[in-house]
Amino acid sequence: MKIKVDKIPIGDGSPLVLIAGPCVVEGRDMILNTAERIKEIAERCNYPYIFKSSYKKANRTNVSSFTTIGEKEALEILREVKETLHVPIITDVHTVEEVESAAEYADILQIPAFLCRQTDLLIAAGKSGRVVNIKKGQFLAPEDMKQVSDKVASTGNNQIMLTERGTTFGYHNLVVDMRSLVIMRETGYPVVMDATHSVQLPSQGTVSGGQPKFIKPLAKAAVAVGVDALFLEVHPEPSKALSDAGSQLSLDELEPLLLEINRIK
Repeated sequence: MKIKVDKIPIGDGSPLVLIAGPCVVEGRDMILNTAERIKEIAERCNYPYIFKSSYKKANRTNVSSFTTIGEKEALEILREVKETLHVPIITDVHTVEEVESAAEYADILQIPAFLCRQTDLLIAAGKSGRVVNIKKGQFLAPEDMKQVSDKVASTGNNQIMLTERGTTFGYHNLVVDMRSLVIMRETGYPVVMDATHSVQLPSQGTVSGGQPKFIKPLAKAAVAVGVDALFLEVHPEPSKALSDAGSQLSLDELEPLLLEINRIK
């Protein structure tokens, strides 16, 4: 199945799409500058580009972890990115109440992995009329995403994407089963590989850690298997990121990775 985000087709043999940006909106200047640089890189490497950043992070490890600079302020920054750079926007929603407000700004509403079975949230996202990207839960088998996507489709909205982001492997670790990309494709919906959340080491004390050295191998392997979009959290200085500092790709490493992937494609 082919879906369309703004003017960008995804799936059914369309060009591989890049979904990339910092984990969370940390401030106006950083977000606009990063989005502009990623767009320039995407254009040089011939990738249709969708900007990713969460206006709010509701599933932090610690109660004192950063969540948002302010929901309205962060959404307005995403609107500015969209209008200034002319790129579609994807952002997370965590509750039914968030769907309506986020849908005014975002082209794609993303359902976080921990919430992928929340029926009311999925149905609300479907009713919004926006494209819905559902991240496969760390606890879920890939074939179970058929039931998850059916909840959104029950609203008459078939603009759905399914994202692999790693599966729980014992405590404090994730592993990616590349078979899941094939299995989720059997639903008929476009499949996305999130190569950055897949390298997380969940709940390492008061924060989640990560193994960013594995971002590139996982991204390249997924493209070799066959995906419709590549999802990467990209930050100009990952070690200083306010969220997911241990699992974001450095902005300086993005272009070399995309050029490598072009050869694999």
